[in-house]
Amino acid sequence: MAEEDQMTFGGLLRQLRLAVPMTIEELAEASGVSARGIGDLERGRRATPQRGTVAALATGLDLRESDRGQLLTAARAGRSPRSGPAGVRAFPRGIDDFVGRAEQVARLAELAGRRATATDCSVTVVSGPPGTGKTTLALHAARELADRFPDGQLLIDLRGMDENPTGPAELALNVLKALGVADRDLARAGPQGHLELCRRMVAEQRCLLILDNAHDEAQVRPLLPSAGVGMVMITSRRMLTGLENVHRVPLGELSPVEAAAFLTAVIGQDRAKADPEALAEVAQRCAHLPLALRVAGNWLATRSGWTVRRLADRLALQERRLTTLSAGDLQVSAAFHLSYRQLSPAAARLFRLLALVDAPDTATAGAAQLSGQQLFDTEDTLEELVETGLLSTEGERYRLHDLLRLYARDRLETEETEEEAAASRGRLHDWLLETTVMAGLWFEPGHGAPPSSWQGTVDLSSAEHARRWLQAEGLNWLAALRAAAAREDHTTVVNVADALHWFSDQWIFWGHWPEVCATGARSAQALGDPLLEAVHLNYHAWALLVCESRHQDSLDASDRALAAARRADDLAQQGWAHSYTAWALSLLGDHSTAASHNHDAARLFEAVGDLHGTLHAMSGYADTLLQDSRFEESVTEHLRTLAFLDRAGDRIEPHSAAFSRANLLTSLGRAHSLLGNWSEAAESLRTAGELARAADNPGLESRTLIHLGDALLAVGHRKQAHDAFSRCLALGETANPQHIATARERLAQPE
Repeated sequence: MAEEDQMTFGGLLRQLRLAVPMTIEELAEASGVSARGIGDLERGRRATPQRGTVAALATGLDLRESDRGQLLTAARAGRSPRSGPAGVRAFPRGIDDFVGRAEQVARLAELAGRRATATDCSVTVVSGPPGTGKTTLALHAARELADRFPDGQLLIDLRGMDENPTGPAELALNVLKALGVADRDLARAGPQGHLELCRRMVAEQRCLLILDNAHDEAQVRPLLPSAGVGMVMITSRRMLTGLENVHRVPLGELSPVEAAAFLTAVIGQDRAKADPEALAEVAQRCAHLPLALRVAGNWLATRSGWTVRRLADRLALQERRLTTLSAGDLQVSAAFHLSYRQLSPAAARLFRLLALVDAPDTATAGAAQLSGQQLFDTEDTLEELVETGLLSTEGERYRLHDLLRLYARDRLETEETEEEAAASRGRLHDWLLETTVMAGLWFEPGHGAPPSSWQGTVDLSSAEHARRWLQAEGLNWLAALRAAAAREDHTTVVNVADALHWFSDQWIFWGHWPEVCATGARSAQALGDPLLEAVHLNYHAWALLVCESRHQDSLDASDRALAAARRADDLAQQGWAHSYTAWALSLLGDHSTAASHNHDAARLFEAVGDLHGTLHAMSGYADTLLQDSRFEESVTEHLRTLAFLDRAGDRIEPHSAAFSRANLLTSLGRAHSLLGNWSEAAESLRTAGELARAADNPGLESRTLIHLGDALLAVGHRKQAHDAFSRCLALGETANPQHIATARERLAQPE
């Protein structure tokens, strides 16, 4: 071997390999370095490797310490400032205060661990809305995983938000130069061969290549090898859906806890602990978005005289929030604008109009009302917004986070006239209220599916579809109802509130029924119709009683309903007023007077042939007996009412019948429990729970589970009782909050 060969890393490596002796393939298997990579090193076609690669080769050759040191010395001697990929020390600043993202970091570590085989070059797309910290995550992961990439870590900015992003050919040349490929090799490959050479170099080196800020699939696809030992991490605001055979790590906002920790890392523990409530408010008004949190933290860090509360109050002003979230060249709105300006005209317009949606989210049909597009076109436009990171999805719902909503509102005010915005909002509200009436009528006695003449844009072909739509769009149609009341469209308000009355039993603890019913009652009174006034005052009495346990206020409403019903000479509404009065009095402990009102209600309902009212009065009387501790009589009355329900058959509206049966069986089980009839109690309560679950009525199901759990505890079946309480707790916020609290208390009790 020539003396000059001995002074080069490649020559020394070949000499040591032949001395073992080993073939290139055997060394590749022993060291984990690819055979092609070893061959290129020995022939001088590849830059001198990093220390980790040298160590792997030395281990594969089983070198003595002296030979190992000689090989490492040759590697150091052969290095120039650009001999290999940049390490984490060359990366931009901004990752030292990295917080959270444990799940995503773990996922990237898992993917980095998989990429050791020569048949699978790991390609991962980290995508998310502007400001979510995609680049920061990638840089943090690169630092954490540096020991897995002994040939180095390289960051290439693809400038995807520029008006003319860098093309694949230029990017390939940048990567090759950063990898230390010699000019003679670049010239030998020629411009037409740079892409292939780039893919080969990335595949053959145990290197992490970060392609940061990708514009689209076409920009990065030509750079990606199909196999090899390297790892490529792509960050992009776009989801890059068109890339095949890649791993995906989507990013959203931080959790509230992570956001508070992020701010604390920037401003220090002392200031954060001084007002944790204000710190949480700042985090929430930053939408838990890393970029906004960094700006807010920098504001406080550079203004030592400011309290966290002062910034929280400043951010509370929505019209100034985006302006406040600006610190030097860090501007939240500017980050959003980079994505906005790349939208198609249709997508940009829909993005602006989504600021008119009152609830946190909407579906395709609602968005179509805003834009005036057909449904399929609207869905395509929404998906463009999702792809560009300006809209998130949850199931079939689309959502703007709070800061993007403010930015959309700013674009709306700048680019749409007040008349155009009002017309779009009006279309949305009219559609919401019309669809609400049609969906609500599914639950009204004597109604059902919308008439064939109705040309709706949502599927209301079954009561279940209607229920799902009403619940999903609840906050949106509630806002439309408020708007109708504000413009004194009393007829529409009354029609909507009336259509929702029977549905309200299916979603008792939503939290807004008292408002809906009170709004309906005011509009009914404004219309000057005593019968309508009686109807909606009775609805309000129910809502106050059942939803908020405001027994005395409910009595006041039912008393006014009775007076209006008498003015209207309507016996049915008089019966409902007596029935709600009896219910409230029973809960207040006046059982004797309650029973009298129940009898009056039953008499009036019977006079007009109102089976639903009769069922309600009978159920109410049975419950009054239960409340009055007349348990045997209560059992008899509950059984009598169940028999009446059986005889009535399909003359009782199906949803009302199912609700009433589950309610009656729950009360019957409760009465049996108080009598010590444990087997009868458990049977009734289990059946009631199954009916409530089948009807998807968590409010009623939570009641049955609490009583079932208590009955089981009473006879020593703790495990079964705890199962019932756990199932109640799992129902979450849609259940009766009092029952949820009770379940939590029961489960916390010592064994």
